[in-house]
Amino acid sequence: MKIVSQIREPIENEMQLFEEKFLKSMSSKVALFNRITYYIVNRKGKQMRPMFVFLTAKLLNGEVNERTYTGASIIELIHTASLVHDDVVDDSNKRRGFFSINALWKNKIAVLVGDFLFSKGLLVSLENKDYDLLHIISNAVRDMSEGELLQIEKARLLDITEEVYYDIIRQKTATLIAACCSMGACSVRPDSEEVEIFRKFGELCGMAFQIKDDLFDYGAEKIGKPTGIDIKEQKMTLPLIYALNNSDKEKKKWLINSIKKHNKNKKRVKEVIAYVKEKGGLDYAVVKMLEFKDEALAILDNYPDSEYKSALTLMVNYVVDRKK
Repeated sequence: MKIVSQIREPIENEMQLFEEKFLKSMSSKVALFNRITYYIVNRKGKQMRPMFVFLTAKLLNGEVNERTYTGASIIELIHTASLVHDDVVDDSNKRRGFFSINALWKNKIAVLVGDFLFSKGLLVSLENKDYDLLHIISNAVRDMSEGELLQIEKARLLDITEEVYYDIIRQKTATLIAACCSMGACSVRPDSEEVEIFRKFGELCGMAFQIKDDLFDYGAEKIGKPTGIDIKEQKMTLPLIYALNNSDKEKKKWLINSIKKHNKNKKRVKEVIAYVKEKGGLDYAVVKMLEFKDEALAILDNYPDSEYKSALTLMVNYVVDRKK
């Protein structure tokens, strides 16, 4: 059995019911919207984020409730909206091996679809008067936007430190996975300390997840993403930051010059990748990624054994072991 299927097994019934509820939550009176959202739903990914919601709720409560479904729908609507907008910003024509919304329906429609999905995510919580869930997702959307802008600002200046890098990935990636887990906890145990405990758990998973993504840029696995794309986009990721911090003045100048002025030069990008590997940038990033993973697993150790704890443990390990 594939790892994702193993993770999903204890919540299979909940996930199937969620998919039905999620499709309904995306409905519109406009036929074009429905055609596009149908296209999105039929090309869904692994749905890791809703799985985090359901597994957290079941770990704490043994069962889910209507609020858990609401939380999972909010998360998936906001996540899908952010992907649609990301493809417009990045001018990307593909998403999960299929044409992106902007490639098929152009940028204006893609932006409007993203806006529609964002509003639906907020409305789902308001319609059910789940103001605590709305608070969690609103904070996440704010952090995601700030994280992306911080990354753009730092890419222009190339003055990023390791601490700033952690701030960026905490906001742009980890915050949504943190929201999944706190949403799951909040749906079954509102106002309990578990809401914050599992927010932290999700954040640690998200940090490990993003570092793993950054490692893919150095050609560790074939994932369909061109090697060196982060360097071409002047994104300062952990392996590169480590190499910069451990280079002499001359090499540091060469690295910064390569990223600023030669980031579209394939030969130069390959040289940068080779240098980062040689300086131990990848090894350092792996160590940090595993530290975040171990911290997340330490939180789970405080809870009794169950099939949901096993599935979450599997999920945390999958985050760092995945091949794409």
